[in-house]
Order: sequence, then structure tokens, then C-alpha cells
Amino acid sequence: MEGVSGATAGDGEGAATRTGAEVGTGRRRRAPAAPEQVRGGHPEQPEWSAPAPERYGTWQGVQARPQVPGPRREFVEAFGTSGRRKDAGGGQDPRTGQDARTGQDSRAGQAGPEEKHGRATAAPAASATLTVPVAPDVPDGSESTAGPGVPADGGAAGSEKAGSEKGSKGRTFTGIAAAAVTTVLAVVVAGQVADGGGSHDTSRAAGATERETGAGPASRGDNRPEPKAAVVPLTYAKKMSTLYPLDPKLEATGKFSVVPGSAKAPGTGRKYRYRVDIEKGMGLDGMLFAEAVQKTLNDNRSWAHDGAKTFERISSGQPDFVITLASPVTTAKWCEKSGLDTLEENVSCDSAATDRVMINAYRWAQGSETFGDSKIYPYRQMLINHEVGHRLGHNHESCRTPGALAPVMQQQTKSLDIDGIRCRANPWVYPTR
Repeated sequence: MEGVSGATAGDGEGAATRTGAEVGTGRRRRAPAAPEQVRGGHPEQPEWSAPAPERYGTWQGVQARPQVPGPRREFVEAFGTSGRRKDAGGGQDPRTGQDARTGQDSRAGQAGPEEKHGRATAAPAASATLTVPVAPDVPDGSESTAGPGVPADGGAAGSEKAGSEKGSKGRTFTGIAAAAVTTVLAVVVAGQVADGGGSHDTSRAAGATERETGAGPASRGDNRPEPKAAVVPLTYAKKMSTLYPLDPKLEATGKFSVVPGSAKAPGTGRKYRYRVDIEKGMGLDGMLFAEAVQKTLNDNRSWAHDGAKTFERISSGQPDFVITLASPVTTAKWCEKSGLDTLEENVSCDSAATDRVMINAYRWAQGSETFGDSKIYPYRQMLINHEVGHRLGHNHESCRTPGALAPVMQQQTKSLDIDGIRCRANPWVYPTR
């Protein structure tokens, strides 16, 4: 390490003798900067000009500053172990901010980090030298070699007390120097962000953070609900083709509710007005049942054939009859009022002594063996047509031709084979095939 050329130490009062172009200060002059070279060595070796990415990581949202080449030895040669620049003429007093040689405040007119950030000051180049205010390079217990303008701690310059205090403060200011370097680097990074240089990387880093934490709109975090499949409502035909669970010995509440709504009679024949009731506590769809009654009775294959009759559903006023969907036990009770026994074979009836046409809910929900599960839709149509046929004055009939369609007034729930003549299941009064 080079010494001070052509200069000698002071005479005890801090004076220096000029032997060259400028007066020496008793400080060692900084060696000429070596040409830049690619840094080698262990990745954990610290760089005091800029934090190395391997040690400190990269700043999120901005590009990492390029490394300043050169080993740590150059830092020691330039600053010494105390952190003071050796080529500084008088240095800067860390307490007052005044230049040691001129006595002027070197901080005057400089903008703080906030002001620089507000004016979007461009960041300095990566290779710029950072001047850090540090304490003089004073060995413990020795006299101060600072130049004029640096006030001595506690009074007279060169005293033993001042030397001792400065020795301890030199160590303190060494830590301050490291903190100052970090502060300056933070200002540099803030300048880069204010200059807009890291905008692309910022958005990219933000997107990465959202993916890692699951906070983004396209993420699959634990708190994000899974997409639900669109619920397609069942069609009328699908509902009519579906079996519903029901106990064959069910006894519900015995109380009825009127299915709300109405449906106009579509034809011009004789009009029958009816109401639909459903027993409470069965869990069956009353609206589906009411829709099935209206569509079935007004079908051209039913009693409305060729416009002879038409049927209108009401929910208030006086009906001609009440079509009632009830549990097996309740159905039997109402059929018994007309002298009919439905419990033995769990069937439906027209309770002629009352205004109710009773449809056994078990048969409505589960069908019969004669039709099978695959034909529950036409079986429900047969139930409606058969029991309303009784209300209209028709009695039971039997099939007379083997293999033919059974008459709708045949007791098809019980059997399709009457007197050895087996016929096919049929839901209609006037079938087309």
C-alpha cells in the first residue's frame, strides 16, 4: 500500500508541510483504481459496493444491480479498516456533515431519499463510487491525525482523553459506515423504480407472487371454490320417467294441501273443472302431479278425444271433482267411505260417495310389475285415465283379444291376463296403435 508522497507528519499542532502540488493531510492516498475485471472467488464473499445476489438475493420487482468487480482487498486499500476514504482531502465530519478541509456543510443542497424519489431521479451507474461519511482512521489510544476543521471530542486536540474517545468512536463509526452503505443502496434501488426501469419485472414478479400464494384470479388456492357444473333442470318427460322412493305401507298426515295454480281448458267440448290436492308429509312433487293430470286428460287419446270433453284445473272455487294424491293408508280410508277395499293390493280408487278421485301415492311413485320400471311414464297416464274414467261413469272392462292392447278401464295394475287372455299394457282411452 502506498504512503503519502513528499509529505511528513505534523509537528504536534496538526500542521503539514507542502512538498508537492497540494498539502498532505497525514492520510494515506488511495491507490489508482484497477481496471474492471470479472469477480471470482466464493459466492459468499461480500461486495461492499453493492450486495451480491448470491448473499442477499434479488430485489423483488427490479433488476439486480450488476456486481462491481474487484476483491475486498481494494476496499481495504481505499477505505482502511475504519471505512474512511484514504484519498479524501479532509473527509466529512459524521456529526456535523461539514467538509474537514473547507468547513462547509457538504450536505447543503442535496436532496434526501424522499425528494430524489419524488423527482424520479435516475439511479447512478453501477460502477459509481459511493462516498460514505465515516470516522477517521485512528488507532485505539493514539493521537488524532485529522486535518484542520475537525473539532476534537471534549476540547483540546491531541490530548490523551480525546485520543482515547476517538479510538472508541472509530469502532462505532465503522458500524455506521456499513449502515450508510446499505442506505445509499436502498436510495439507488428506489431511483431505479422511480425511473420506470423495473416496471416490466415488477408486474412479472407480482404475477409470480400471486401464483405462489394462490391470490391471483386464475389461481387454485384452497379458499377458492371449485367451478360448479351447470345444473340443467329435468324435463317433464324425464320427471315422469323417474321412479321415486315411497313406503308401500306409508301413512302420512291425512291432511291435504291444494296445489296452487290453474290451467285453462284447451278444448270446446263439455268442460269439467277439477282441483288437485296432495297429502302433506310424503315428499312428492305436487306440481308434477298436477301437470301430469292436465296434460293427460286433455290429450286427444284420452277422454278429450275429438273435442268431446275438456278439462280445466282450478285452485279455488267449486270443482266437479278433486283428484287427490295420497299415501296408501290414507287412500284406503277414503276408498272405504265408498265401500271399496284398496289395502289388499295397494291400488287406487274413485271414492264415488265423496268428491275425491284417490290416486295411491305408492303406485304413482313405484308403478307396477305389469308395466315394469321402464314404463313408469305410461303407467302414470293409465292411473289418471282409469280413475277419472270411473268418475265419468265408466266401469271395468277386460281384454277379449289375445295380444291386443288392454282397455284403459281394465285393472291393469293387478293383471294383464284376464280369463287366460293376455293383453298388452295400454294407458289410453283411444290408443293410436
